[in-house]
Amino acid sequence: MFKICSKQKKKDFKQFFLYLISLSVISILIPFTIVDVYGHGVGSEIFPPVDLNGKQVTLEVSSSTNNPDENDDQQISISLIDFNSKITLRDVTFLIKSSHGEQFLFEKEFQSDNGFLVFNFISENTESIEIQEENGSDFFASLLGLDNRKINIKGPRLSDGGLYKLDVTILTADGYSKKLDVPLTFNAGISIAQTSKHEINHPIFGSQEINVVTYYDEIKNFHYDVKSKEITFSMPFEWSLENINQTSVVHEELVIPKTFGDLLVSGFSMYVNGIKLSDDIVTIDDFFSEKRVVHFIISQKELQNIYNNQSHQNGMNFLIKPNSDDIKLSSVTSNGQFRIFVTWEPENLESNSKATIYFDVIDVFLKNRPIAVNYDFSVTQDDRIIFKQNGISTDSKENHNIAEFTIPNDVNGIVKLNFQNLADNSLASTSIPIVINNSLNENNYISIPDWIRNNAKWWSDGQIDDNSFVQAIQYLINEKIVKIPSTTQNSGTGANEIPSWIKNNAKWWSDGQIDDETFVQGLQFLIKNRILRV
Repeated sequence: MFKICSKQKKKDFKQFFLYLISLSVISILIPFTIVDVYGHGVGSEIFPPVDLNGKQVTLEVSSSTNNPDENDDQQISISLIDFNSKITLRDVTFLIKSSHGEQFLFEKEFQSDNGFLVFNFISENTESIEIQEENGSDFFASLLGLDNRKINIKGPRLSDGGLYKLDVTILTADGYSKKLDVPLTFNAGISIAQTSKHEINHPIFGSQEINVVTYYDEIKNFHYDVKSKEITFSMPFEWSLENINQTSVVHEELVIPKTFGDLLVSGFSMYVNGIKLSDDIVTIDDFFSEKRVVHFIISQKELQNIYNNQSHQNGMNFLIKPNSDDIKLSSVTSNGQFRIFVTWEPENLESNSKATIYFDVIDVFLKNRPIAVNYDFSVTQDDRIIFKQNGISTDSKENHNIAEFTIPNDVNGIVKLNFQNLADNSLASTSIPIVINNSLNENNYISIPDWIRNNAKWWSDGQIDDNSFVQAIQYLINEKIVKIPSTTQNSGTGANEIPSWIKNNAKWWSDGQIDDETFVQGLQFLIKNRILRV
Protein backbone atom coordinates (compact mmCIF):
# COMPACT_ATOMS: atom_id res chain seq x y z
CA MET A 1 0.00 0.00 0.00
CA PHE A 2 1.06 3.61 -0.50
CA LYS A 3 -0.14 6.85 0.97
CA ILE A 4 -0.29 10.28 -0.62
CA CYS A 5 0.75 12.58 2.20
CA SER A 6 -0.07 15.98 0.76
CA LYS A 7 -2.03 17.77 -1.93
CA GLN A 8 1.21 18.59 -3.74
CA LYS A 9 2.33 14.97 -3.77
CA LYS A 10 -1.10 13.96 -5.00
CA LYS A 11 -0.75 16.42 -7.88
CA ASP A 12 2.75 15.09 -8.65
CA PHE A 13 1.40 11.55 -8.68
CA LYS A 14 -1.46 12.59 -10.94
CA GLN A 15 1.02 14.17 -13.35
CA PHE A 16 3.18 11.05 -13.42
CA PHE A 17 0.19 8.74 -13.81
CA LEU A 18 -1.22 10.93 -16.58
CA TYR A 19 2.13 10.77 -18.37
CA LEU A 20 2.17 6.95 -18.20
CA ILE A 21 -1.39 6.78 -19.49
CA SER A 22 -0.60 9.22 -22.30
CA LEU A 23 2.38 7.12 -23.37
CA SER A 24 0.19 4.02 -23.49
CA VAL A 25 -2.56 5.79 -25.42
CA ILE A 26 -0.11 7.28 -27.92
CA SER A 27 1.56 3.91 -28.52
CA ILE A 28 -1.83 2.33 -29.16
CA LEU A 29 -3.42 5.06 -31.28
CA ILE A 30 -0.64 6.19 -33.62
CA PRO A 31 -0.70 3.18 -36.00
CA PHE A 32 -4.43 3.60 -36.53
CA THR A 33 -4.91 7.37 -36.56
CA ILE A 34 -1.86 8.84 -38.24
CA VAL A 35 -3.13 7.99 -41.72
CA ASP A 36 -6.56 9.49 -41.05
CA VAL A 37 -5.63 13.09 -40.33
CA TYR A 38 -3.50 15.55 -42.24
CA GLY A 39 -3.30 19.27 -42.82
CA HIS A 40 -2.11 22.52 -41.29
CA GLY A 41 -1.26 20.80 -38.02
CA VAL A 42 -1.92 17.29 -39.33
CA GLY A 43 -3.66 15.10 -36.73
CA SER A 44 -1.16 15.68 -33.96
CA GLU A 45 0.85 18.88 -33.82
CA ILE A 46 3.74 19.41 -31.40
CA PHE A 47 5.17 22.91 -31.42
CA PRO A 48 8.88 23.73 -31.11
CA PRO A 49 9.85 24.34 -27.45
CA VAL A 50 9.80 27.88 -26.07
CA ASP A 51 11.14 29.37 -22.84
CA LEU A 52 8.82 29.70 -19.84
CA ASN A 53 10.62 31.16 -16.82
CA GLY A 54 13.80 29.24 -17.64
CA LYS A 55 11.95 26.04 -18.54
CA GLN A 56 11.52 24.67 -22.06
CA VAL A 57 7.84 23.94 -22.72
CA THR A 58 5.84 22.84 -25.75
CA LEU A 59 2.19 22.60 -26.71
CA GLU A 60 0.75 19.38 -28.10
CA VAL A 61 -2.59 19.30 -29.93
CA SER A 62 -4.06 16.01 -31.15
CA SER A 63 -7.34 14.67 -32.47
CA SER A 64 -9.38 11.49 -32.57
CA THR A 65 -12.96 10.31 -32.91
CA ASN A 66 -14.62 10.39 -29.49
CA ASN A 67 -16.39 7.02 -29.76
CA PRO A 68 -16.29 5.66 -33.33
CA ASP A 69 -18.60 2.75 -32.46
CA GLU A 70 -21.42 5.04 -31.32
CA ASN A 71 -21.04 8.42 -33.04
CA ASP A 72 -18.89 10.65 -35.23
CA ASP A 73 -18.11 13.25 -32.56
CA GLN A 74 -14.63 14.69 -32.90
CA GLN A 75 -12.26 15.04 -29.96
CA ILE A 76 -9.30 17.41 -29.72
CA SER A 77 -6.90 17.48 -26.78
CA ILE A 78 -4.52 20.29 -25.80
CA SER A 79 -1.65 19.88 -23.32
CA LEU A 80 1.20 22.11 -22.12
CA ILE A 81 4.23 19.89 -21.59
CA ASP A 82 7.67 20.26 -20.04
CA PHE A 83 9.84 19.51 -23.07
CA ASN A 84 12.56 17.71 -21.08
CA SER A 85 10.53 15.67 -18.59
CA LYS A 86 7.54 15.15 -20.96
CA ILE A 87 5.17 15.81 -18.03
CA THR A 88 2.34 18.31 -18.30
CA LEU A 89 2.55 21.52 -16.29
CA ARG A 90 0.20 22.21 -13.37
CA ASP A 91 -2.37 24.94 -12.83
CA VAL A 92 -2.46 26.21 -16.41
CA THR A 93 -4.89 28.85 -17.63
CA PHE A 94 -5.62 28.52 -21.33
CA LEU A 95 -7.28 31.19 -23.44
CA ILE A 96 -8.71 29.31 -26.43
CA LYS A 97 -10.08 30.92 -29.58
CA SER A 98 -11.56 28.32 -31.92
CA SER A 99 -13.12 28.15 -35.38
CA HIS A 100 -14.28 25.28 -37.59
CA GLY A 101 -13.68 26.04 -41.24
CA GLU A 102 -15.16 29.53 -41.72
CA GLN A 103 -17.40 29.24 -38.62
CA PHE A 104 -16.29 31.01 -35.44
CA LEU A 105 -16.96 28.77 -32.42
CA PHE A 106 -15.86 30.39 -29.16
CA GLU A 107 -13.23 32.39 -27.27
CA LYS A 108 -12.98 31.44 -23.60
CA GLU A 109 -10.58 30.87 -20.70
CA PHE A 110 -10.18 27.38 -19.23
CA GLN A 111 -8.22 26.35 -16.14
CA SER A 112 -6.65 22.92 -15.85
CA ASP A 113 -4.94 21.53 -12.75
CA ASN A 114 -2.95 19.12 -14.89
CA GLY A 115 -2.29 21.30 -17.95
CA PHE A 116 -4.48 19.11 -20.12
CA LEU A 117 -7.79 19.90 -21.87
CA VAL A 118 -10.08 17.65 -23.90
CA PHE A 119 -12.73 19.15 -26.20
CA ASN A 120 -15.55 17.02 -27.59
CA PHE A 121 -17.09 18.61 -30.69
CA ILE A 122 -20.68 17.35 -30.89
CA SER A 123 -23.14 18.01 -33.72
CA GLU A 124 -26.51 19.22 -32.48
CA ASN A 125 -29.16 21.46 -34.03
CA THR A 126 -28.57 24.37 -31.67
CA GLU A 127 -29.01 28.02 -32.62
CA SER A 128 -25.66 28.95 -31.11
CA ILE A 129 -22.53 27.26 -29.82
CA GLU A 130 -22.98 25.73 -26.37
CA ILE A 131 -20.10 24.96 -24.03
CA GLN A 132 -20.56 22.39 -21.26
CA GLU A 133 -17.98 21.04 -18.85
CA GLU A 134 -18.43 17.45 -17.70
CA ASN A 135 -17.78 16.39 -14.13
CA GLY A 136 -16.24 12.94 -13.80
CA SER A 137 -16.91 11.04 -10.58
CA ASP A 138 -15.02 7.75 -10.90
CA PHE A 139 -11.59 7.16 -9.40
CA PHE A 140 -9.60 7.42 -12.62
CA ALA A 141 -11.49 10.51 -13.78
CA SER A 142 -10.74 12.20 -10.47
CA LEU A 143 -7.14 11.04 -10.47
CA LEU A 144 -6.53 12.36 -13.98
CA GLY A 145 -8.43 15.57 -13.45
CA LEU A 146 -11.14 14.72 -15.99
CA ASP A 147 -13.71 16.42 -13.76
CA ASN A 148 -12.44 19.87 -14.74
CA ARG A 149 -10.87 19.39 -18.18
CA LYS A 150 -13.45 17.58 -20.32
CA ILE A 151 -15.43 20.16 -22.31
CA ASN A 152 -18.33 19.52 -24.70
CA ILE A 153 -18.75 21.97 -27.57
CA LYS A 154 -22.19 21.59 -29.16
CA GLY A 155 -23.37 23.17 -32.39
CA PRO A 156 -24.41 22.49 -36.02
CA ARG A 157 -22.13 20.23 -38.12
CA LEU A 158 -19.30 20.05 -35.60
CA SER A 159 -18.79 16.32 -36.28
CA ASP A 160 -18.29 16.79 -40.03
CA GLY A 161 -14.52 16.93 -39.86
CA GLY A 162 -12.48 19.53 -41.70
CA LEU A 163 -10.11 22.13 -40.28
CA TYR A 164 -10.35 23.17 -36.65
CA LYS A 165 -8.28 26.26 -35.89
CA LEU A 166 -7.21 26.83 -32.31
CA ASP A 167 -5.39 29.96 -31.18
CA VAL A 168 -4.03 28.96 -27.76
CA THR A 169 -2.69 31.55 -25.33
CA ILE A 170 -1.09 30.46 -22.03
CA LEU A 171 -1.94 32.99 -19.29
CA THR A 172 -0.69 31.10 -16.20
CA ALA A 173 1.44 28.01 -15.54
CA ASP A 174 2.69 26.27 -12.38
CA GLY A 175 0.17 28.26 -10.34
CA TYR A 176 -3.02 30.11 -11.19
CA SER A 177 -1.69 33.21 -9.44
CA LYS A 178 1.48 33.22 -11.55
CA LYS A 179 0.32 35.29 -14.50
CA LEU A 180 2.86 35.40 -17.29
CA ASP A 181 4.27 38.82 -18.06
CA VAL A 182 4.34 37.84 -21.72
CA PRO A 183 1.70 35.19 -22.49
CA LEU A 184 2.71 32.32 -24.77
CA THR A 185 0.68 32.06 -27.98
CA PHE A 186 0.37 29.05 -30.28
CA ASN A 187 -1.64 29.01 -33.52
CA ALA A 188 -2.68 25.42 -34.13
CA GLY A 189 -4.73 23.78 -36.84
CA ILE A 190 -6.05 20.23 -36.72
CA SER A 191 -7.49 18.60 -39.84
CA ILE A 192 -9.94 15.72 -39.58
CA ALA A 193 -11.04 13.69 -42.59
CA GLN A 194 -14.29 14.88 -44.13
CA THR A 195 -16.16 13.03 -46.88
CA SER A 196 -18.58 14.61 -49.33
CA LYS A 197 -20.64 12.59 -51.80
CA HIS A 198 -21.40 13.82 -55.32
CA GLU A 199 -23.87 12.09 -57.60
CA ILE A 200 -23.34 12.34 -61.35
CA ASN A 201 -26.07 11.43 -63.80
CA HIS A 202 -23.87 10.34 -66.66
CA PRO A 203 -25.67 10.03 -70.02
CA ILE A 204 -23.84 6.76 -70.77
CA PHE A 205 -22.60 5.22 -67.50
CA GLY A 206 -25.76 6.17 -65.62
CA SER A 207 -25.86 7.22 -61.98
CA GLN A 208 -22.34 7.39 -60.53
CA GLU A 209 -21.12 8.69 -57.18
CA ILE A 210 -17.71 10.26 -56.59
CA ASN A 211 -16.67 10.74 -52.99
CA VAL A 212 -14.15 13.45 -52.12
CA VAL A 213 -12.28 12.88 -48.86
CA THR A 214 -10.55 16.05 -47.73
CA TYR A 215 -7.98 15.95 -44.95
CA TYR A 216 -7.71 19.72 -44.79
CA ASP A 217 -10.92 21.72 -45.01
CA GLU A 218 -14.43 21.51 -46.43
CA ILE A 219 -14.68 21.55 -50.23
CA LYS A 220 -17.29 23.44 -52.23
CA ASN A 221 -18.45 23.93 -55.84
CA PHE A 222 -17.84 20.32 -56.94
CA HIS A 223 -18.43 19.84 -60.67
CA TYR A 224 -17.79 17.03 -63.12
CA ASP A 225 -17.60 17.86 -66.82
CA VAL A 226 -19.01 14.88 -68.68
CA LYS A 227 -17.36 15.74 -71.99
CA SER A 228 -13.87 16.68 -70.80
CA LYS A 229 -13.85 14.18 -67.89
CA GLU A 230 -12.58 16.95 -65.61
CA ILE A 231 -13.35 17.43 -61.92
CA THR A 232 -13.28 20.85 -60.29
CA PHE A 233 -13.91 22.00 -56.71
CA SER A 234 -12.67 24.69 -54.33
CA MET A 235 -11.49 24.81 -50.74
CA PRO A 236 -10.56 27.58 -48.27
CA PHE A 237 -6.83 28.12 -47.81
CA GLU A 238 -4.88 31.03 -46.39
CA TRP A 239 -2.12 31.95 -48.84
CA SER A 240 0.47 33.32 -46.43
CA LEU A 241 4.04 32.18 -45.83
CA GLU A 242 3.22 31.64 -42.17
CA ASN A 243 0.38 29.25 -42.99
CA ILE A 244 2.38 27.44 -45.68
CA ASN A 245 5.26 26.92 -43.26
CA GLN A 246 2.82 25.39 -40.77
CA THR A 247 1.20 23.11 -43.35
CA SER A 248 2.89 19.74 -43.70
CA VAL A 249 0.72 18.51 -46.58
CA VAL A 250 -2.69 19.07 -48.10
CA HIS A 251 -4.23 15.66 -48.77
CA GLU A 252 -7.24 15.24 -51.04
CA GLU A 253 -8.72 11.92 -52.10
CA LEU A 254 -11.15 10.79 -54.80
CA VAL A 255 -13.12 7.56 -54.40
CA ILE A 256 -14.33 6.46 -57.84
CA PRO A 257 -16.57 3.43 -58.55
CA LYS A 258 -15.09 0.94 -61.00
CA THR A 259 -18.29 1.12 -63.01
CA PHE A 260 -17.33 4.67 -64.03
CA GLY A 261 -15.38 3.78 -67.16
CA ASP A 262 -14.38 7.34 -68.08
CA LEU A 263 -12.31 7.64 -64.89
CA LEU A 264 -10.52 4.29 -64.95
CA VAL A 265 -7.58 6.10 -66.56
CA SER A 266 -4.01 5.15 -65.73
CA GLY A 267 -3.13 8.58 -64.34
CA PHE A 268 -4.43 12.01 -63.36
CA SER A 269 -3.06 15.55 -63.32
CA MET A 270 -3.99 18.15 -60.72
CA TYR A 271 -4.01 21.92 -61.14
CA VAL A 272 -4.37 24.34 -58.22
CA ASN A 273 -5.24 27.94 -59.11
CA GLY A 274 -4.15 27.26 -62.68
CA ILE A 275 -0.73 25.85 -61.69
CA LYS A 276 0.00 22.26 -62.74
CA LEU A 277 1.39 20.20 -59.88
CA SER A 278 3.97 17.45 -60.19
CA ASP A 279 2.66 14.03 -61.23
CA ASP A 280 4.51 12.66 -58.19
CA ILE A 281 1.73 13.93 -55.91
CA VAL A 282 -0.72 11.36 -57.39
CA THR A 283 -1.09 7.77 -56.16
CA ILE A 284 -3.81 5.45 -57.45
CA ASP A 285 -4.98 2.61 -55.23
CA ASP A 286 -6.89 0.02 -57.28
CA PHE A 287 -6.79 -2.71 -54.63
CA PHE A 288 -10.52 -2.64 -53.94
CA SER A 289 -13.08 -4.79 -55.72
CA GLU A 290 -15.66 -2.06 -56.38
CA LYS A 291 -13.78 1.26 -56.22
CA ARG A 292 -10.47 2.98 -56.84
CA VAL A 293 -8.97 5.57 -54.51
CA VAL A 294 -6.88 8.37 -56.00
CA HIS A 295 -4.66 10.22 -53.50
CA PHE A 296 -3.31 13.73 -54.07
CA ILE A 297 -0.61 14.59 -51.51
CA ILE A 298 0.34 18.24 -52.02
CA SER A 299 3.64 18.95 -50.30
CA GLN A 300 4.87 22.18 -48.77
CA LYS A 301 7.18 22.63 -51.78
CA GLU A 302 4.19 22.49 -54.15
CA LEU A 303 2.30 24.99 -51.98
CA GLN A 304 5.28 27.34 -52.10
CA ASN A 305 5.37 27.09 -55.90
CA ILE A 306 1.66 27.96 -56.12
CA TYR A 307 2.19 30.88 -53.76
CA ASN A 308 5.06 32.22 -55.85
CA ASN A 309 2.96 32.08 -59.02
CA GLN A 310 -0.57 32.91 -57.83
CA SER A 311 -0.25 34.83 -54.55
CA HIS A 312 -3.41 36.89 -55.26
CA GLN A 313 -5.70 33.85 -55.35
CA ASN A 314 -8.27 33.29 -52.61
CA GLY A 315 -8.36 29.69 -51.42
CA MET A 316 -7.59 26.63 -53.54
CA ASN A 317 -9.34 26.00 -56.86
CA PHE A 318 -8.72 22.40 -57.92
CA LEU A 319 -8.90 20.93 -61.40
CA ILE A 320 -8.30 17.19 -61.84
CA LYS A 321 -8.20 15.56 -65.26
CA PRO A 322 -6.81 12.50 -67.05
CA ASN A 323 -3.12 13.21 -67.54
CA SER A 324 -2.59 12.03 -71.11
CA ASP A 325 -4.10 12.63 -74.52
CA ASP A 326 -4.24 8.94 -75.43
CA ILE A 327 -6.91 6.62 -74.08
CA LYS A 328 -5.38 4.31 -71.49
CA LEU A 329 -7.47 2.58 -68.85
CA SER A 330 -6.22 0.59 -65.90
CA SER A 331 -7.60 -1.97 -63.46
CA VAL A 332 -6.22 -4.44 -60.91
CA THR A 333 -7.43 -8.04 -60.66
CA SER A 334 -9.60 -8.96 -57.68
CA ASN A 335 -6.75 -10.85 -55.99
CA GLY A 336 -4.46 -7.80 -56.30
CA GLN A 337 -1.80 -9.68 -58.27
CA PHE A 338 -2.05 -8.26 -61.80
CA ARG A 339 -2.70 -4.83 -63.31
CA ILE A 340 -4.22 -4.55 -66.78
CA PHE A 341 -3.53 -1.57 -69.06
CA VAL A 342 -5.87 -1.15 -72.05
CA THR A 343 -5.92 1.07 -75.15
CA TRP A 344 -7.77 0.70 -78.45
CA GLU A 345 -8.06 1.86 -82.03
CA PRO A 346 -9.83 3.77 -83.40
CA GLU A 347 -10.29 6.25 -80.57
CA ASN A 348 -14.06 6.35 -81.11
CA LEU A 349 -15.35 2.79 -81.40
CA GLU A 350 -18.47 2.42 -83.55
CA SER A 351 -20.96 -0.29 -84.38
CA ASN A 352 -20.33 -2.41 -87.50
CA SER A 353 -16.64 -1.51 -87.58
CA LYS A 354 -13.33 -3.09 -86.76
CA ALA A 355 -11.86 -2.65 -83.27
CA THR A 356 -8.34 -3.40 -82.10
CA ILE A 357 -7.78 -3.77 -78.36
CA TYR A 358 -4.23 -3.51 -77.01
CA PHE A 359 -3.55 -4.70 -73.48
CA ASP A 360 -0.65 -5.39 -71.13
CA VAL A 361 -0.62 -7.75 -68.16
CA ILE A 362 1.60 -6.37 -65.40
CA ASP A 363 2.75 -8.21 -62.28
CA VAL A 364 2.12 -5.79 -59.40
CA PHE A 365 4.67 -7.52 -57.18
CA LEU A 366 7.48 -7.51 -59.72
CA LYS A 367 7.94 -3.75 -60.03
CA ASN A 368 5.12 -3.51 -62.60
CA ARG A 369 6.89 -5.65 -65.21
CA PRO A 370 4.92 -7.22 -68.09
CA ILE A 371 4.55 -10.93 -67.44
CA ALA A 372 3.78 -14.02 -69.53
CA VAL A 373 0.72 -15.80 -68.08
CA ASN A 374 -2.31 -17.66 -69.37
CA TYR A 375 -5.40 -15.49 -69.79
CA ASP A 376 -9.01 -15.63 -70.94
CA PHE A 377 -10.24 -12.45 -72.63
CA SER A 378 -13.80 -11.61 -73.65
CA VAL A 379 -15.94 -8.66 -74.72
CA THR A 380 -19.48 -8.78 -73.37
CA GLN A 381 -22.63 -6.68 -73.17
CA ASP A 382 -24.97 -7.80 -70.42
CA ASP A 383 -25.02 -11.61 -70.86
CA ARG A 384 -24.05 -11.53 -74.53
CA ILE A 385 -20.53 -12.57 -75.56
CA ILE A 386 -19.37 -10.40 -78.47
CA PHE A 387 -15.84 -11.75 -78.74
CA LYS A 388 -13.47 -14.00 -76.82
CA GLN A 389 -9.96 -15.34 -77.05
CA ASN A 390 -7.37 -16.94 -74.81
CA GLY A 391 -3.63 -17.20 -74.88
CA ILE A 392 -0.39 -16.38 -73.12
CA SER A 393 0.39 -12.70 -72.53
CA THR A 394 3.67 -11.20 -73.68
CA ASP A 395 6.38 -10.18 -71.24
CA SER A 396 7.77 -7.63 -73.70
CA LYS A 397 7.61 -3.92 -72.89
CA GLU A 398 7.65 -3.06 -76.60
CA ASN A 399 5.00 -5.49 -77.89
CA HIS A 400 1.41 -5.45 -76.66
CA ASN A 401 -1.19 -8.18 -76.53
CA ILE A 402 -3.75 -7.67 -79.34
CA ALA A 403 -7.39 -8.63 -79.78
CA GLU A 404 -9.09 -7.77 -83.09
CA PHE A 405 -12.78 -8.16 -83.85
CA THR A 406 -15.70 -6.50 -85.63
CA ILE A 407 -18.29 -4.77 -83.46
CA PRO A 408 -21.78 -6.02 -84.44
CA ASN A 409 -24.12 -3.40 -85.85
CA ASP A 410 -26.61 -3.88 -82.99
CA VAL A 411 -24.09 -3.21 -80.22
CA ASN A 412 -24.30 0.25 -78.71
CA GLY A 413 -23.38 1.80 -75.36
CA ILE A 414 -21.33 0.13 -72.62
CA VAL A 415 -19.45 -3.11 -73.20
CA LYS A 416 -17.06 -4.82 -70.81
CA LEU A 417 -13.52 -5.99 -71.51
CA ASN A 418 -13.14 -9.04 -69.25
CA PHE A 419 -9.80 -10.54 -68.18
CA GLN A 420 -10.19 -13.84 -66.34
CA ASN A 421 -8.24 -16.82 -65.00
CA LEU A 422 -4.89 -15.09 -65.25
CA ALA A 423 -2.12 -17.58 -64.44
CA ASP A 424 -4.91 -20.20 -64.14
CA ASN A 425 -6.16 -18.45 -60.99
CA SER A 426 -9.94 -18.06 -60.89
CA LEU A 427 -9.55 -15.15 -58.45
CA ALA A 428 -7.32 -13.21 -60.86
CA SER A 429 -10.00 -11.39 -62.87
CA THR A 430 -11.22 -7.89 -63.62
CA SER A 431 -13.48 -6.01 -66.06
CA ILE A 432 -13.09 -2.61 -67.70
CA PRO A 433 -16.17 -0.84 -69.16
CA ILE A 434 -15.76 1.06 -72.45
CA VAL A 435 -18.25 2.79 -74.76
CA ILE A 436 -19.37 1.99 -78.30
CA ASN A 437 -20.75 4.95 -80.31
CA ASN A 438 -19.68 7.60 -77.81
CA SER A 439 -21.93 10.61 -78.49
CA LEU A 440 -19.99 12.91 -76.15
CA ASN A 441 -17.02 13.67 -78.39
CA GLU A 442 -18.45 16.85 -79.91
CA ASN A 443 -16.31 19.98 -79.90
CA ASN A 444 -18.99 22.64 -80.11
CA TYR A 445 -19.90 23.04 -76.46
CA ILE A 446 -19.30 25.40 -73.54
CA SER A 447 -17.64 24.42 -70.25
CA ILE A 448 -16.54 26.91 -67.60
CA PRO A 449 -15.64 25.78 -64.05
CA ASP A 450 -17.43 27.83 -61.37
CA TRP A 451 -14.18 29.03 -59.78
CA ILE A 452 -13.35 31.06 -62.92
CA ARG A 453 -16.01 33.50 -61.69
CA ASN A 454 -13.46 34.73 -59.14
CA ASN A 455 -11.11 35.84 -61.93
CA ALA A 456 -13.96 37.63 -63.73
CA LYS A 457 -15.04 39.36 -60.51
CA TRP A 458 -11.50 40.54 -59.65
CA TRP A 459 -11.12 41.95 -63.17
CA SER A 460 -14.50 43.68 -63.16
CA ASP A 461 -13.67 45.18 -59.73
CA GLY A 462 -10.29 46.46 -60.97
CA GLN A 463 -8.22 44.14 -58.75
CA ILE A 464 -6.39 42.80 -61.82
CA ASP A 465 -5.72 44.73 -65.02
CA ASP A 466 -6.90 43.98 -68.58
CA ASN A 467 -3.64 42.35 -69.60
CA SER A 468 -3.62 40.01 -66.60
CA PHE A 469 -7.22 39.00 -67.27
CA VAL A 470 -6.55 38.30 -70.96
CA GLN A 471 -3.42 36.28 -70.14
CA ALA A 472 -5.29 34.26 -67.52
CA ILE A 473 -8.21 33.46 -69.85
CA GLN A 474 -5.79 32.70 -72.68
CA TYR A 475 -3.94 30.21 -70.46
CA LEU A 476 -7.19 28.58 -69.30
CA ILE A 477 -8.44 28.13 -72.88
CA ASN A 478 -5.11 26.81 -74.15
CA GLU A 479 -4.94 24.32 -71.27
CA LYS A 480 -8.57 23.33 -72.01
CA ILE A 481 -9.65 24.33 -68.51
CA VAL A 482 -12.17 26.71 -70.12
CA LYS A 483 -13.83 25.27 -73.23
CA ILE A 484 -15.70 27.41 -75.72
CA PRO A 485 -16.97 26.79 -79.26
CA SER A 486 -14.42 27.16 -82.04
CA THR A 487 -14.03 30.79 -83.06
CA THR A 488 -12.36 32.19 -86.19
CA GLN A 489 -9.85 34.98 -85.53
CA ASN A 490 -9.83 37.98 -87.86
CA SER A 491 -6.58 38.96 -89.53
CA GLY A 492 -4.72 42.02 -88.35
CA THR A 493 -3.06 43.12 -85.16
CA GLY A 494 -6.25 43.45 -83.13
CA ALA A 495 -7.62 46.09 -80.81
CA ASN A 496 -5.68 47.52 -77.89
CA GLU A 497 -8.58 48.04 -75.50
CA ILE A 498 -11.31 45.79 -74.17
CA PRO A 499 -14.79 47.28 -74.65
CA SER A 500 -16.48 48.26 -71.38
CA TRP A 501 -19.51 46.08 -72.14
CA ILE A 502 -17.33 42.96 -71.86
CA LYS A 503 -16.21 44.01 -68.38
CA ASN A 504 -19.88 44.55 -67.51
CA ASN A 505 -20.63 41.06 -68.83
CA ALA A 506 -17.87 39.65 -66.63
CA LYS A 507 -19.30 41.36 -63.55
CA TRP A 508 -22.87 40.28 -64.28
CA TRP A 509 -21.71 36.71 -65.00
CA SER A 510 -19.67 36.54 -61.76
CA ASP A 511 -22.80 37.67 -59.89
CA GLY A 512 -24.95 35.06 -61.66
CA GLN A 513 -27.01 37.66 -63.56
CA ILE A 514 -26.18 36.29 -67.03
CA ASP A 515 -25.54 32.71 -68.17
CA ASP A 516 -22.35 31.02 -69.40
CA GLU A 517 -23.32 31.36 -73.05
CA THR A 518 -23.62 35.15 -72.85
CA PHE A 519 -20.27 35.44 -71.08
CA VAL A 520 -18.64 33.18 -73.68
CA GLN A 521 -19.94 35.45 -76.44
CA GLY A 522 -17.77 38.17 -74.91
CA LEU A 523 -14.74 35.86 -74.92
CA GLN A 524 -15.46 34.97 -78.54
CA PHE A 525 -15.48 38.69 -79.36
CA LEU A 526 -12.03 39.01 -77.77
CA ILE A 527 -10.75 36.04 -79.79
CA LYS A 528 -12.33 37.18 -83.04
CA ASN A 529 -10.74 40.62 -82.71
CA ARG A 530 -7.39 39.14 -81.66
CA ILE A 531 -7.43 40.82 -78.26
CA LEU A 532 -7.27 37.32 -76.81
CA ARG A 533 -5.11 35.00 -78.93
CA VAL A 534 -5.49 31.20 -78.80
